[in-house]
Amino acid sequence: MKVADLYVRVSTDELADKGYSQRNQEEVLRRYCDLNGIVINSVVYEDHSAKSFNRPAWSKLLAEIRKKKNKSLLVLFTKWDRFSRNAGDAYQMINLLRSFGAEPQAIEQPLDLSIPENKMMLAIYLAAPEVENDRRALNILHGMRRARKEGRYMCKAPIGYINKSTESGKKYIAPYEPAASIMVWVFEELAKGQYAVEAIWKESLKKGLQIKRNPFWYAIRNPVYCGKILVSNYKDEKAFHATGLHQPLITESLFYEVQDVLDGKKKTYRAHLAELDIFQLRGFLLCPRCGKLLTASASKGRTIRYHYYHCTSQCGTRFKSENANELFGGLLRTYVPRPAAIETYAKVITSYYTTLYKNSKNDVSGIRKELENVNTRLSKARDLLLNSDIEPEEYKDIKKDCDRRLQLLEAKLIENSTSTPLNIVPLLQQAIKGLSHLDEVYFNGDIRRKRQVIGSMFPEKLVFDGFTYRTARLNSAVELIYRLGKGLTENKKGENSAETEISCCVDLYGFEP
Repeated sequence: MKVADLYVRVSTDELADKGYSQRNQEEVLRRYCDLNGIVINSVVYEDHSAKSFNRPAWSKLLAEIRKKKNKSLLVLFTKWDRFSRNAGDAYQMINLLRSFGAEPQAIEQPLDLSIPENKMMLAIYLAAPEVENDRRALNILHGMRRARKEGRYMCKAPIGYINKSTESGKKYIAPYEPAASIMVWVFEELAKGQYAVEAIWKESLKKGLQIKRNPFWYAIRNPVYCGKILVSNYKDEKAFHATGLHQPLITESLFYEVQDVLDGKKKTYRAHLAELDIFQLRGFLLCPRCGKLLTASASKGRTIRYHYYHCTSQCGTRFKSENANELFGGLLRTYVPRPAAIETYAKVITSYYTTLYKNSKNDVSGIRKELENVNTRLSKARDLLLNSDIEPEEYKDIKKDCDRRLQLLEAKLIENSTSTPLNIVPLLQQAIKGLSHLDEVYFNGDIRRKRQVIGSMFPEKLVFDGFTYRTARLNSAVELIYRLGKGLTENKKGENSAETEISCCVDLYGFEP
């Protein structure tokens, strides 16, 4: 009496749980065994693809057949596509089963493999499913490329977006808060180049962004945030960026600025965020002896820890962080501007912004000239290549550099052409409020806010000798406000003074007789 193992396979878990294919295959196989007097040894259920034989249930079945080697067994399935969809692997597996004394057979496509002519039919039965798979995969590939070219994002929505569907069933991605706002903040901070990527990632986690390190690096390289979708190269088609149908979170110019920072093309100082509030001056102090940058650390005492700013060289310079921070706070209080200076500053900023917006319109012509220059450079490089004056590799490097420059210039051109004047009154009022209470903003702020205040006021490093801070160069705007504050003093009687020091800020061009 013949003994058979029934092999029932579907492609996915969903079909196994909700579909009828698996139960129907088992019913058909059991009826066949009853009609032909075949004893059923076991029923094996599989929910993996037949592209290869790397399937858990099949591996267990093959191990059992190997144990019963040289015993007459049948491995029954409904059709040959249930057995395999790869002709090459199928032939190898058939030979392996027959060496173990087992005979594979499809009950709806029966073949007597001892007859040589039947091997031609076997080739057709095995090749047809493989051709079907290949055709389906090719259709899906072409469909996805067409969708990307039309601006549709076809994958799982990146962080800051969410997958949605319209009433007609068309899928799209839309911004998802608060992750979208956090990602905008991430790109803005990266473009400044003040902090390392690792520090910005950790700060984004504190803000509520749920993303691991490697996906974060992939996200900040993804052009989908500026409204572009990458269409990869295929055959003769070169890779390019299509304009997406989704809403961008950032501008193209900001995205390419971030890419320049990540590629090291934009020289910036990247300081790591200090882990303790006591070290807010780390990265801003220079050693008064050797001129090297001071770092910070804590020394463990018997009961408490002592915090120091110290030099990394052999000079041995170190200062208590509490003393340095307290003296810096006193220095900062001297730069709180007077109300009259702030009013003047507001007027100057408003006037300057109006002039700046007018100048941005003039910048469009400059960008167009630069575009022409880049295109001319690319054209010359192409001529040199045709004349064999440069190697193909040199031309590829030039073209890659020119293409990147063209993308950035085109993004700036679009941004300047479509930009509208921004209402800066709310921003200006917020800035004025911060300037009026500069010391409170610093002392009541967290470590990040303190470092922002220090970095914005002092573009160069500070030198601390343990007692005082040497006079450091101020930010131009801060210096102007401070001078205005000196000039706009009031007399004791409440009358405005006719003489001020504002004129000292003006360059002398000579004097008239």
